[in-house]
Amino acid sequence: MTKRQTTPSAQAQIDENLRRVFQETLEEDVPDRFTDLLAQLRAQDEGKGGKNPK
Repeated sequence: MTKRQTTPSAQAQIDENLRRVFQETLEEDVPDRFTDLLAQLRAQDEGKGGKNPK
């Protein structure tokens, strides 16, 4: 199997698209069900005398 070579402009376009997708992912809100679950786990941990490491 041979490896394809990408042109510098194609590589730059790929890089830019990946950066955009990852940035959009970072900016997404955490779904309410996950924040609710985290709150429940923290409350459960505090009830056992555990520390909240934040």
